[in-house]
Amino acid sequence: MEYVYGALLLNAAGKPIDEKGLTEVLSAAGVSPDAARVKALLASLEGVNVTEVLAKAETFAAPAAAPAAPEKKDGKGEKKEEEKKEEKGVSEEEAAEGLSALFG
Repeated sequence: MEYVYGALLLNAAGKPIDEKGLTEVLSAAGVSPDAARVKALLASLEGVNVTEVLAKAETFAAPAAAPAAPEKKDGKGEKKEEEKKEEKGVSEEEAAEGLSALFG
């Protein structure tokens, strides 16, 4: 993320987002820049107007939350809630396993 933050900082300062500038920003922040990562970020930003992308990103509003379902007063609702919690726990574990693959 530091590399992206560096690119955003250069853009906000009105400086060109290039290898030299990004390396200097990262070094000033105490990050040891990796030349391959710098080049990869610059390649992905080639032809992208960062200011325009940021302006468009700010215009998207977060979707409204759905209203909560009314509670059932019989004992059946509690069993269903427990089953849902168990199912949700499994999916969270699976999601965590998938995320661990991203970060090694």
